[in-house]
Amino acid sequence: MPLREPAPRQPIHTRTMTMDGYRRHDGLWDIEGKLVDVKAYDLEGLYRKHVPAGEPIHEILVIVTIDDDFTIHNVEATIDFSPFPMCGDIAPDFAELKGLGLGGGFMREIRARFGGVKGCTHIVDLLGAVATTAFQTIYPLLRRETGPGRPALIDSCHAFAADGEVVARQWPDHSSRSPISR
Repeated sequence: MPLREPAPRQPIHTRTMTMDGYRRHDGLWDIEGKLVDVKAYDLEGLYRKHVPAGEPIHEILVIVTIDDDFTIHNVEATIDFSPFPMCGDIAPDFAELKGLGLGGGFMREIRARFGGVKGCTHIVDLLGAVATTAFQTIYPLLRRETGPGRPALIDSCHAFAADGEVVARQWPDHSSRSPISR
């Protein structure tokens, strides 16, 4: 269903988040997340005296290297554009995530370690998107290469509920729906 026709409006702010997943030749995976914020008008700031319309207010890149089990091997973060010079000082601290898994509770752990003044809101936002991109990047290939077994997607969201229609149709052997309702 298409969205409604918007009311007349003027562009003010654009945030672009780009996620890319790569399989490395050493068997690991790199998931890159990039966040760029731009204004449609010139901005005057405390540290960056004049930011012309279209020039990034924020430009942040995160690369998370993980293995097939979604365990973090390395995190690199860089802040190339920011409103304040000290913003980039926190980026190297995200390397402390080495060893953490991208499974359940990942974002809770990220917020505990890097919430508020301990981190950067924008890098934390990127890490959430990186985690879902990692799953989208790795899971289909591993599933194809490793063969049968209970798909990890089952019970990962509403659409993949074990007792739902998608699982009943796509993986009937793993469905908890009664055969009558399939």
